[in-house]
Amino acid sequence: MVEPSLAILKPVAVLVAWTLVMLVWMLAKRIPALKAAGVDLNKLTGGKGTDADGVLPDRAQWKAHNYNHLMEQPTLFYAITITLALIGQGGGINAAIAWAYVGCRVIHSIVQATWNRVAVRFLFFLLSSLALVALTLHALIALFLMH
Repeated sequence: MVEPSLAILKPVAVLVAWTLVMLVWMLAKRIPALKAAGVDLNKLTGGKGTDADGVLPDRAQWKAHNYNHLMEQPTLFYAITITLALIGQGGGINAAIAWAYVGCRVIHSIVQATWNRVAVRFLFFLLSSLALVALTLHALIALFLMH
């Protein structure tokens, strides 16, 4: 059984696992798309993933774009949730908010990787951002006002 203050680490592990799922999904779609486009990976030098925009089908690129998104804001989520766990504030409402963050990011990924409606993606990005703000405020309160 996990200590209550460490409960917040469960959604952290789930988001890392989800990111790896997106990595596999991206590779499974992008490598065949590269081959179909006649791109020889052995001859490529330099560049970045977005260089393939307009070369590969959008549906293949959407997975790559989402994988990149999972390397951006979630890094703040990892930092603040680990902070909350370390100061003994990772249970209760903070664990629930962390789960909400992860749920919103997973839904964001599914939307972006499949039908990519920006308005829907933005809604889940906004909701996850609000969850991140709440976790950050809770950490600040615990660190500066309670200790």
